[in-house]
Formats: sequence, structure tokens, C-alpha cells
Amino acid sequence: MRIISLSVDGIHQAAQRGLYEWLSEQDADVICLQDLRAQEYELDNDVFHPQGYFAYFFDSGIKHYNGVAIYVKRQPKALIYGLGFSSGVDMEGRYLQVDYENLSIGSLLAPPAFSEMESQEVKIQFFDDFQALLHKITRKRRNFIFCGNWAMAHKRIDVENWSANSDQSGFLGHEQQWMNQLFTQLGYADAFRIAVPDAGEYSWWPTGSVGVGDGWRIDYQVISQDLARNVEYAAMYKTKTFSSHLPVIVEYDLEDY
Repeated sequence: MRIISLSVDGIHQAAQRGLYEWLSEQDADVICLQDLRAQEYELDNDVFHPQGYFAYFFDSGIKHYNGVAIYVKRQPKALIYGLGFSSGVDMEGRYLQVDYENLSIGSLLAPPAFSEMESQEVKIQFFDDFQALLHKITRKRRNFIFCGNWAMAHKRIDVENWSANSDQSGFLGHEQQWMNQLFTQLGYADAFRIAVPDAGEYSWWPTGSVGVGDGWRIDYQVISQDLARNVEYAAMYKTKTFSSHLPVIVEYDLEDY
């Protein structure tokens, strides 16, 4: 199973840059896109519904604001829209999940809080609620793959010039601690790092231009620990850029799901 995840900075812009032509050459089983900045009715053009895929979208209801998508070759048994937090902060991000017999795959866009217009308090509440949800679903007899823009980096090797960025949202102490808990106490794994343990791999540039300024790795495929042995290959596509993020590609030894 090949899964591609990308935060697109606006799906129309990414399409104009050749995203869908590139995706048509990748033979991915699942494609998770985030930050569409479009409402579903604006995506009725055939380009946004590539042949051979079932397409699912979850917009924000607000023009030019967040939204996620999942494309799958195999029709899912169920769809889940949103995370259902009682606090309501999951609407500040976006989440869409497809369910199969033994596997769930989600496309996640977390609240960023990278600018003064965005709230760090909302982001903290979002991940507190998400942590509580992960505690519950970890007890279920199914595996999960959460693909997306998590708006935070895990370790020093995930942020270029980490010392100068240690006071920036996305790499604050409590955010690093949350990621540590995710990959230890909560029983999940970082699929990319299983295959590529080396430093110097970044997926996003705050300047808006890939390779310009300090790079961060905030785009993850977070998997249930039981799937760690199924990771065969991982890479970030760097030849052509479609947004300020790079596509994260992971191949899994999964046929029956």
C-alpha cells in the first residue's frame, strides 16, 4: 500500500502547479490532502476527481479556509467527518477518516498557531482533546494511520537551526512533550522516521518557498505501533513543489486491510 500525504496551501493553486498530473503517475492507493482552502462545491471539476479513485472532502464551510480530502482506490466501509470534540475546537482544524475492515486512515489538519491571527490556546485544547481520543481508540482492535499537517515538530533533527526556533509555535517545549507522549505512552510510531532516521529531512518552510529559510518537519504519517513492521519505504518528493510543503510518501506491506 502506497500512501501520499500533502498539505497543499490551497488545492486550486496546487492543481495549477501540476499536482494532479504528478499524482496520476504515482499509483498511490491512498492520497491525503490538507489545507484545501476551498469548499466542496468548488471542486466539481474532473481534475479534482481523478479516475480510479473515490474522492471524499470535508471543508470548513468558510471560503478559502482549511479543509481536507482523501482519495482511495478501494471504497471504504465507513467515513468519519471530524473528531467530535466536545470543546468544538476540532472545527478549527479538520479531520476526515476512511474505515476498512481492520484499518482506519485519516487526513488531519491541525490548528497551526503560527501567526498572530491564530490561537495557541485553541491549538493546545485541540491536542489535549486529541490525546484523550487516542487513549480511547488505542484500545480498539484496529490499526490507524493518521496522515497530515500536525503543525508541530518532534525533535531537534526535525527543525533546521532548532535553537533559534525553540521559542516558536510548533516547537515549544509542551509541543515536543506531546509528540514524545504520542510516540511512547500512546503507542504510535512515526512511519517516516522508521525508514529514514537521518537528520536534514524537512517537509515545510515557513517562508512559503521550499528550501528558503529554515526547514521544519511537521507533516507526518503517524501509525499504530503494530504497523511499524509493515513500513517498507518512505521519502519526501523534492523534484517539483506544489506548495510550501513536500509530499510525504510511505509504502506499507499491507494487502489485506
